[in-house]
Amino acid sequence: MSGLDRKALWVVKELGLPAIVTPCVACRSTRHHPTGKVRENASGKLLDVWLLIGCARCGRTAKIPVHERVHVQALDRERLVMFEDNDPAIVRLLAMDTALAAKSAYRLDWSGTWELETDSPFYRPEEDRPGLEVIVRFELPAPVRVEKLLMAGFGLSRAAVRGMVASGRIRLPLAVDAKAREDFTFSVVASG
Repeated sequence: MSGLDRKALWVVKELGLPAIVTPCVACRSTRHHPTGKVRENASGKLLDVWLLIGCARCGRTAKIPVHERVHVQALDRERLVMFEDNDPAIVRLLAMDTALAAKSAYRLDWSGTWELETDSPFYRPEEDRPGLEVIVRFELPAPVRVEKLLMAGFGLSRAAVRGMVASGRIRLPLAVDAKAREDFTFSVVASG
């Protein structure tokens, strides 16, 4: 097994959807959350679709354009039904859509939306132990700094994590200061 005698699974568990950060027209608060509803407006063969969001402070509802003046036949039938039914899966997907956020000029605040769950017993990689392969899975695409995952998973300081990465004890497929949002695997090699 090339020095990696043990495996562990770390899961970035979903605690909630990200906050939508955009000014409220009523109270100037900037935090909004999806209401769980999608609104459609059909005009002949053209369709407008909006994600409805509510201000966290005053509750005022606002609309985020998802599709504007799109031909009904240009959309997948299953997706249309999801819009019509206010399907929680489509609301969740739209609430986390970074492309939609960029297009509509708001940002997503992922703080408080995730926690790291590990299936391995406490493991201090700086101790002389057999190698370890860690599979990191994401339940939601929260952009999490790799360094922060390692600190949480191993209970180490930032300096200790960076030192182990620099020395080659922790081998990563991406930079330690990169933000990951998709599954990846890394290894901790035995010392000596």
